[in-house]
Amino acid sequence: MRSRTVMTKYFGTAIVIICGFLTLNEAANAAEPEVPDPFQGFDDTSRNTVNYDDLTDLLDMLVVDRGLSSRRIAQPAPDITGTRMKEKILKTANEGNLFFYETLKDNEAARQFLRGIQRRLMQVPDETPLEQFSRDEQLAYWLNLYNVTVLNEIVAIYPRRNLKKLVQGEQSIFSEKLLMVAGVAMSLDDIQFTILRRNYDDNPLIIYGLYKGIVGGPNIRKSAFSGADVYYALEDNAYEFINSNRGTFPYDEDVFRVSSLYDRNRAYFADFDSDLYQHLLEYLEGPQRARLLTASIIKPDINDWTVTDLGGTRQDNIGGSLANNHAAMLDAYKGRMKANGGITVASVIVKRPTKEPVKEGDVTIDDLGRLPGENQGASVEKITTENTELAE
Repeated sequence: MRSRTVMTKYFGTAIVIICGFLTLNEAANAAEPEVPDPFQGFDDTSRNTVNYDDLTDLLDMLVVDRGLSSRRIAQPAPDITGTRMKEKILKTANEGNLFFYETLKDNEAARQFLRGIQRRLMQVPDETPLEQFSRDEQLAYWLNLYNVTVLNEIVAIYPRRNLKKLVQGEQSIFSEKLLMVAGVAMSLDDIQFTILRRNYDDNPLIIYGLYKGIVGGPNIRKSAFSGADVYYALEDNAYEFINSNRGTFPYDEDVFRVSSLYDRNRAYFADFDSDLYQHLLEYLEGPQRARLLTASIIKPDINDWTVTDLGGTRQDNIGGSLANNHAAMLDAYKGRMKANGGITVASVIVKRPTKEPVKEGDVTIDDLGRLPGENQGASVEKITTENTELAE
């Protein structure tokens, strides 16, 4: 693959950024598209919020948080008797959060539940125009809609292990017009490179909130994004990713390798080489930071296209007991069944004014979709003076 070299200097140190050809779906367009009219306005005095309880319950149940990277390299599994097949173990294999795609594969009710969340999110602007929400609330909305859509698309093709063609190239799901929001047909790329990039001033933190379904991408979190703490969550994801082998890995004294995620998102870095360098220094810690400061070459070529499942697509046992004991995991999950005058579908609550108390109960993935109710999913909560006083 060809590469091009761009030279720059920082504090007397020459930094070379070697960039491969950009993938089609994440390259900046020569002609900048305009943000569609329904998505241009904000109201930062608004106290409207979107309720993501259903999505948070699902993520809390099905996401395995593996914590910060230790930067230790995974060890190969013991040889399987009767086979000589060995699998390449990447430096990134022990990193990043995992999603329980395995259990959704054979659970149609749960799959319908997940599709229902996406459908309801798309309908939010039909109920309350997005311009009546604050900037932070809209950011959380777009990130959640994006990530739910990615989850649904991967569930549909699971158990495919290598998602490279799904992430980039002609078969990429990110360039397809999968969504209809406020009468506007859009792709995931439209959300990432037009709406979010333009409305949030090319803020590179945005890219850490966009789940790609692969180990080599930002984490899927155990809760939905919310307007109240969306930037905290984005910085948390950025710190985790940059301080992992998925994000950065010193190669030698001269070459400092970083994720190809940055190459595919160079639209978020106006002066790519200098902006990326400064961005990494803002979060990078430990000996890797010192290596970046002295490096002469930054090479964005770290890739791991493996689906973030618990091991169901692997021939080794990296997923370990997590993949083998999924029933125990689901049985151990403790959820909250609320009686609040709204419509309850398993862990999904559409909030309505009520004085009824919260009830505790067990919720498992097998419960999803069993109870009827067409109005499940995201709901808009409009905060008034009256109910604010009650809350106090």
